[in-house]
Amino acid sequence: MTDLDRSGSRIDHLNIAVPDLATAVAFYEPVLASIGITKMLEIPPNATPNQPTAMTGFGLDRVKPYFWLIDGGTVGTNMHLAFTVDTRDDVQTFYKTALAAGATSRLEPGVHPEYHDDYFGAFVTDPHGINLEAVCHHPEVTTG
Repeated sequence: MTDLDRSGSRIDHLNIAVPDLATAVAFYEPVLASIGITKMLEIPPNATPNQPTAMTGFGLDRVKPYFWLIDGGTVGTNMHLAFTVDTRDDVQTFYKTALAAGATSRLEPGVHPEYHDDYFGAFVTDPHGINLEAVCHHPEVTTG
């Protein structure tokens, strides 16, 4: 499978409940920054009547937050979250940064042809047990 556009997503935003928002933000802020995603918004508890807990939103290019961490929750069973990156070097950077921030390794960066020939990903477990991944869907770029 080559020359396919794998860039699209119809998900506008995603909320992840975590038992300790401060711990999650301390982990995700440097890890996501390593792939260009930044903390954009912090909402205190009870900011609106239907939002009793604190929330922190992350996004790309300062357009809008699309990844939210929600305080005081329980992480779901088999939760997996993958972030698309532009290069295989970005996958390596994500993996190293995540390990330095306290993640444990699940799978080192590598090609996973079971998904498609150019699927290059790395998998870690975050401090709350979430299976986290960075994936590049492009072939390795060679110069010369």
